[in-house]
Amino acid sequence: MPAAHRDLSADDGGRTMHRFITELYPICRSITGEGVRKTLALIREHIPITVCEVPSGLQVFDWTVPPEWNIRDAYIKNSAGERVVDFRASNLHVASYSVSVRARMGLSELKEHLFSDPEQPDLIPYRTSYYEPAWGFCLAHKQLLALPDDEYEVCIDSSLEPGHLTYGQLRLIGRSSDEVLISCHVCHPSLCNDNLSGIAVATALAQRLSGMNLRYSYRFLFIPGTIGSITWLSLNQTRVSRIKHGFVMTCVGDAGPITYKASRRGDAEIDKAWTYVLQQSGDAFEIRPFSPFGYDERQYCSPGFNLPVGCFMRTPHGEFQEYHTSADNLDFVQPPSLGDSLAKALATIDVIDNNAYYFNLKPFCEPKLGNYGLYKTTGGVSADLSQKALLWLLNMSDGQNSLLDIASRANLPWQAVKDAAQALSEAGLLKLAERPQ
Repeated sequence: MPAAHRDLSADDGGRTMHRFITELYPICRSITGEGVRKTLALIREHIPITVCEVPSGLQVFDWTVPPEWNIRDAYIKNSAGERVVDFRASNLHVASYSVSVRARMGLSELKEHLFSDPEQPDLIPYRTSYYEPAWGFCLAHKQLLALPDDEYEVCIDSSLEPGHLTYGQLRLIGRSSDEVLISCHVCHPSLCNDNLSGIAVATALAQRLSGMNLRYSYRFLFIPGTIGSITWLSLNQTRVSRIKHGFVMTCVGDAGPITYKASRRGDAEIDKAWTYVLQQSGDAFEIRPFSPFGYDERQYCSPGFNLPVGCFMRTPHGEFQEYHTSADNLDFVQPPSLGDSLAKALATIDVIDNNAYYFNLKPFCEPKLGNYGLYKTTGGVSADLSQKALLWLLNMSDGQNSLLDIASRANLPWQAVKDAAQALSEAGLLKLAERPQ
């Protein structure tokens, strides 16, 4: 099947999403440059994102859009002319945003520009220098220790000059102009869980939602980390009031249980929805309170905006040993985990898109449901889920409790609550209420 027609959201255990990650993996991405554009072009083969270019030098709150960085090649050669460190073998070998350099130097001088991780001596670490002019190479600590005292030729063929910050966005139009924001970062090179898993699951999620009759409009952002969300927020200050729910998606491809970090508000509807979905799943999970460390939820939840945006992860960043190393590769992300992450994101969206408040139109004692064709004719047996849902909704629908509130309190599956609300509405026993202010 051609890539342009491939359904990443197919129910195939996450294998199609993993193949998409495999296509994205070789690209050298950073916060700007051709790597981001190539990544967005591949995303665009699956969903119709709009690619936006913001010029270098633009002031965005306290930040400035940086110059654009591109790299063509880089290496360290020994005196025999052999590449002992080669960008072509792994794009992690060059610290992102390294300025151009061509020089010869001895080992002691070279070591000032070499980065390794003694605690994981077999792995190449990921390093950056976005906002300070510098250059450097990353290599396994074992290789660093084995470098002989020699004269080395150093080359980083890169450019750092005025250009653009590039990001992609897609807005799926729903029945309301109110929006759900789903954001992921596109700025890391060959790192699969921290970067590519979020891209793959977000793209699949957009594919699935594009064929649905949605209440909310859904805005997907594929942006460089930190500076991307700051730039988008700066350029869209008049629109952010439309965002009623949202989550950042990252590190969703490893085999660990799901972690959800709540929004700054702590009790936003999106926080309650994720908690409910994870509780209902029967799988292990963790809910964490908000903290101003992490991904772009830091910007969306900054006090001037305080948007209801959480962060959806599996193992959080920095808590898996492969994080920001060459071990965050195609073997580390697992198709079943990608499939499970997509399924849980879809379940959460089902909750927020269908959550509503109702009034019981017959609040004085329990209505005789048999008169409405809503009750079993045989008594004396335990009420099944549908009957429990009917009774819970009738009891709690006072215009102050949402379907999500009721489902959580009653520990009922979402589908049973949705079906009960529809049945009671069609029977004339419930009517929609305005959301409490």
